[in-house]
Amino acid sequence: MLDATIPGFCWEGFLPARCTQLADSHCLIELIPDPDRPPRCQHCRQPCQQIHDTTVRRVRDRDLFEYKVWLDVPVRRLRCPRCAVAREQLDWLAPHSRITHRFQQHIEVLLTLLPIKHVAHLSGLHWHTLKALDKARLARSVPEPDLDQVRFLVMDEFALFKGHRYATVVMDAERTQVLWVGEGRSREAIRPFFEWMGKHCRQIQAVAMDMNTAMDLEVKEHCPQAKVVYDLFHVVAKFGREVIDRVRVDQANQLRHDKPARKAVKRSRWLLLRNRSNLKQDQEAQLEALLEVNKPLMLVYIMKDQLKGLWYAKSERAARWRFTHWMRQAQASKLEPLIRFARLLKPYAEGVIASASYRLNTSVLEGVNNKIKVIKRMAYGYRDSDYFFLKIKAAFPGNPR
Repeated sequence: MLDATIPGFCWEGFLPARCTQLADSHCLIELIPDPDRPPRCQHCRQPCQQIHDTTVRRVRDRDLFEYKVWLDVPVRRLRCPRCAVAREQLDWLAPHSRITHRFQQHIEVLLTLLPIKHVAHLSGLHWHTLKALDKARLARSVPEPDLDQVRFLVMDEFALFKGHRYATVVMDAERTQVLWVGEGRSREAIRPFFEWMGKHCRQIQAVAMDMNTAMDLEVKEHCPQAKVVYDLFHVVAKFGREVIDRVRVDQANQLRHDKPARKAVKRSRWLLLRNRSNLKQDQEAQLEALLEVNKPLMLVYIMKDQLKGLWYAKSERAARWRFTHWMRQAQASKLEPLIRFARLLKPYAEGVIASASYRLNTSVLEGVNNKIKVIKRMAYGYRDSDYFFLKIKAAFPGNPR
């Protein structure tokens, strides 16, 4: 007979009767009802002496030293005078569960630190069991957002799987709390977020995003009073891809007869795209030498800096003047990639100008996207999108204001 007073061998309402060592470092502890503690009905929580039937359930408890501990628990059904036939209330074991609360709490701590595959190897539990436990833990722990306090939103997309499959994430810009994650980036995919927001859409003042037409149109439909603010990083990155790279390649093609000059132009991509403050001294000298001998590259480089200046205007009036001036310079440049980019940027003018009043950007979501990549890499990918999205929300619960 084991001593029930030994720490770690306390199961309310039961006493350990016999311990048997099983193969492969497993031990089985058989429990018997404690005669001094009458069973309680799980509905009314009142003591009840009449037993309807008893079923022995084998459950897992926390490991003891090198042993994996199993319990044979006689779970009783009672004839309660108030609730008819009802199960016995066990505070340390959930109904129909095969693991104790103590072991479940231990597993949940491990799941916050390690991938499911590693926890399965340590605990001996099945992958699907651990996933269900972790999903339930996340559902309990993820805080519900206070939509009454949400005034500014940031929207962006991230790669969900390979093959151009994306998901959209929406964050409260003031509290850095992920409010919603949904699969897809079309209008139909984004619309459930605004339907979930409901009447709270009326209090949204501004939304930061990249130049995604689907996001833009949905914001204008559901939040007509909100200003759309286009993110500086995405616009400048698009300028780098569509203008600087195109002009650089065209200039390299024109220098086929001068191989050293052509090589210098072809290898100048990062010199032209980086901020001047991030260049080393030798790189800055190399950039100056390149711009002095190549006027088209100098022009697009200057236009890139002026494009960034649109987001730092002191007022919307100043931003509008800068935007108009920039568009005129682009039209007069006679560089087809620059003219084409200016023509594409013109419909987004109001979103660029609005940045003078609302200093919003998606840089915080770029950090979120990096964290999402880490979460996805730790798990070697997710098949259950709902589980993945809960992981993202739990990683960014928000900061109180």
